[in-house]
Amino acid sequence: MRTTVGIIGAGPAGLLLARLLHTAGIDSVVLESRDRSYVEHRQRAGILEQGTVDVLRSAGAGERMDREGLRHDGIELRFAKRRHRVDFPALTGGRSVMVYAQTEVCKDLIALQSKEGGPLLFEAEALAVEDVDTDRPRVPFRHAGREDVLECEYVVGCDGFWGVSRKAVPVALSQVFERAYPFGWLGILADVAPSHDELVYARHDRGFALLSMRSPSVSRLYIQVPTGTEAESWADGEIWDELERRFETADDWRLERGPITHKSVTPMRSFVHEPMRHGRLFLAGDAAHIVPPTGAKGLNLAVGDVVTFARALTHRRETGSAELLDAYSETCLRRVWQAERFSYDMTTLLHRAPDATVFEDRLQLARLERIASSRAAETDLAEAYTGFAFD
Repeated sequence: MRTTVGIIGAGPAGLLLARLLHTAGIDSVVLESRDRSYVEHRQRAGILEQGTVDVLRSAGAGERMDREGLRHDGIELRFAKRRHRVDFPALTGGRSVMVYAQTEVCKDLIALQSKEGGPLLFEAEALAVEDVDTDRPRVPFRHAGREDVLECEYVVGCDGFWGVSRKAVPVALSQVFERAYPFGWLGILADVAPSHDELVYARHDRGFALLSMRSPSVSRLYIQVPTGTEAESWADGEIWDELERRFETADDWRLERGPITHKSVTPMRSFVHEPMRHGRLFLAGDAAHIVPPTGAKGLNLAVGDVVTFARALTHRRETGSAELLDAYSETCLRRVWQAERFSYDMTTLLHRAPDATVFEDRLQLARLERIASSRAAETDLAEAYTGFAFD
């Protein structure tokens, strides 16, 4: 099997890249190790930056998002029983974010690819990435009980942290930067209307909490828990009690409870692999970088990566210049490190470390006070949250 771009992984990054290439007249093949149902139902991120929303619309994948997604013009910060709203459009010249789950993004892009795009092979396991330092890289894969080889001009690895793509970069050329955090998030889905119309980020002496949503009738909530916590070790009532404590305010706001339909624990870490390109292999999304979810950057960073690649390859086709392809890693990493910085700042601002001192507690509160009282500090947060430019 031959194509111009071999894409490993049918998450939102791989699927969006296939769509962007299709609209540019460039053929591709997508290999996904899981089945279609798994891809369309795995719970992941749900906050889309303004740039991601704009890209999905321009790619023809925005109709259902605009109909069913929830536009948010701000977030609320809670600390010391106080509430402070950050108004995104007022601080960023009109930018906002959209609550629209990754599962729905994948469904939309799969439908488009199946109707209009090139081959999208589910249950097709990429076994390796070979010959990336030549002009004809190869991806051996297994599909329907048979082994085959996908020959490409370029390979884009959108296959996540545990995929095969990053392994094709020689160890001698790789640099890894990472940090593990001593806590995670216990997340729940609950069949109850959200208790606030925007996301609420709460800093509390007992730990962080986040009020989010999947729809007007489904709430998504998180609490900070120690590393190694098992989701089922928390009874439903205990979770709601803890959420009430951490979201407590000095006014009459109340948290609405409902049936919990799903529990899971998300570990927290920061990770960057440099470079993001080796020969004709280009890494995108979690294959190259991971951020703690506090800044809502993971999916959006992946979108930025594939937009950068699609623009660079289109430029190569139109001008004959490989300048943008050669600059792929450097271009992406500028945005990646800004997202890592912001996600780290949000994490350390709102989470209480197990060994935190009273001095560190007071510093957190002082940082939050600064955001609440300084338009400059508030603007910095709003600009980062709504998204860095896809340069």
